[in-house]
Amino acid sequence: MTVELTHDGNLAIVTIDNPPVNVTSQAVRAALLSRIETLERDPAVAAVVLRCAGRTFIAGADATEFDAPPQAPHLPDVIAAVEASDKPWIAALHGTVLGGGLEVAMGCHIRIAAPGTRLGLPEVTLGLIPGAGGTVRLPRLVPGDLALRMIAGGKPITAQDALSAGLIDAIAGDDLLQAALTRARKATGTVPTLSRPVRPFDAGALAGIGARLVAKARGQVSVAEAVEAVTQALTAPPEDALQAERARFLRLKSSPQCAALRHVFFAERRSLSDPRAKGTAREIAEVGVVGGGTMGAGIATACLRRGFQVRMVERDAATAEAGARRVREMVEESARREGQDAAAVAVTLDRFAAGTEYAALAQADLVIEAVFEEMAVKKAVFAELEAATRPDAILATNTSYLDIDELAATLDDPSRVIGLHFFSPAHVMKLLEIVLPDAVADTVAASAAAFAKRLGKIGVFAGVCEGFIGNRIMSAYRREAEYIVEDGAWPEEVDAAMRDFGFPIGIFEMQDMAGLDIGWAMRKRRAATRDPNERYVAIADRICEAGRLGRKAGAGWYDYVEGRPVPSETVRGMIAAERARQGRTADRPADIMRRLLDAMQAEARAVLADGTARRAEDIDVVMVNGYGFPRHRGGPMFLAGQP
Repeated sequence: MTVELTHDGNLAIVTIDNPPVNVTSQAVRAALLSRIETLERDPAVAAVVLRCAGRTFIAGADATEFDAPPQAPHLPDVIAAVEASDKPWIAALHGTVLGGGLEVAMGCHIRIAAPGTRLGLPEVTLGLIPGAGGTVRLPRLVPGDLALRMIAGGKPITAQDALSAGLIDAIAGDDLLQAALTRARKATGTVPTLSRPVRPFDAGALAGIGARLVAKARGQVSVAEAVEAVTQALTAPPEDALQAERARFLRLKSSPQCAALRHVFFAERRSLSDPRAKGTAREIAEVGVVGGGTMGAGIATACLRRGFQVRMVERDAATAEAGARRVREMVEESARREGQDAAAVAVTLDRFAAGTEYAALAQADLVIEAVFEEMAVKKAVFAELEAATRPDAILATNTSYLDIDELAATLDDPSRVIGLHFFSPAHVMKLLEIVLPDAVADTVAASAAAFAKRLGKIGVFAGVCEGFIGNRIMSAYRREAEYIVEDGAWPEEVDAAMRDFGFPIGIFEMQDMAGLDIGWAMRKRRAATRDPNERYVAIADRICEAGRLGRKAGAGWYDYVEGRPVPSETVRGMIAAERARQGRTADRPADIMRRLLDAMQAEARAVLADGTARRAEDIDVVMVNGYGFPRHRGGPMFLAGQP
């Protein structure tokens, strides 16, 4: 049964049981409304506790219903029925109380949460705003600035923050249900949330917060709509604000951006639906990391933050200490962001050690190399690892471009080798490309998938090729950007077009951030086999030859002044010289983004055709989570299929 009704004396207990996350599907809404009507007719019931079975309270609406016309009863009507009851309704909250779940809770008269509960209205992340009164009720429970951040920013808050702000009335002890029943026995009368005045707010401060949120959204319409909805809810009569909110919600639900964001939402959840990800996974408790540079330190930090023991190996004592220092700094910075104290940092770092001996990796379950992007260097590292590690230890490479089949072939047992391509900064970025060489064992593939999940990352299986899914597509994208520059645009014009489209940074800024030396090394490695008829733009080579290797060198495609990119007259001179050498007329190319997208989509189709990616949506997941493709655009392959 989706909604069960039981009694404890004169108290009713309504339990929603709709696994896995108790979404408010049409069946749940209908059953809940039926229970409400039954309880309203029962004079023996003094108060009602609303709770959910399983690991969470209602975690949102049923997103699979979004493509269909709304079906009665609608959630606003169910919530209105709860709020209008003259019997106190006490919401017992646990897990994640999100979207429609929080809207239901706000329709109740009292809210009690278990410790660790998180509450939020994240509809903007799906291209929507709350559609069942969330923008109208929340500002009556919490200060206006917090309401705006929760609704237009989409980030949930903790139970403690919710209690401090007034969103909930109490945090329960060990027994949430008993705490809710105790509160229900003491309840007298009801105060509907909509009858409360809005909390005090500073209109000027709210306008500033809203402007910053809209700017950060880079063209995502739902954020601007959320800001307008909250602003209206703070000043208009609640009935008018509710009607306006619902109209906005329904309009956004049918928008292309909402469809794109839903596509990404479901694609991310299906990213490891490959049967090999469901196989028997090996236990991974201790992780080795070879290389203590920015990437190696980021990988080590990502593992430490998820409870793994980590052993780092570097080539000498000085670089080992430098790597250890980077890890400490990353762990400390992560702790600051999450509000953890020094004691938590110490506990995390107790699981870390750095040194110079491969023997320290003897008991590692998984070793990830993150050394220089050169095949000979990586082969030497793998020879050391084969001698030092257990025969059943998984050996992974973080290579961005190199042939993992060639690397695996150097071992007696190539089945233990896999690619784990992290994205920088590795302890922050959500994507992990899991690259499957031909000889990899199914248990190794399954172990890598489980490892990605434990790290809290979105894993995507990829085949072996130059650059795998993401870097291969981005190489085509970069080439087209350089063609556009040689054809007449300046790098800053290309980057500006990308930002207007919704990218956080442009392709040339991105290259400078990553460092130009890796791409330069790849181009030099491929020079002997390059098709002489292929159009080749030498501008990037000239920039590297001048020692301009990106942000880390203080100069790349841009000059850097106090860390900020500034268009470079030196680079403009190099570009002009190459245009002259190639006989280009320097006409301004029309529709820069259309050319870039066409190049990206063409390469993506090739990646799909040759099996490097198995599904179009996997490509979208990689480009959104690894390269900053605008989430509200849905990814290049999704966009290619849109009218």
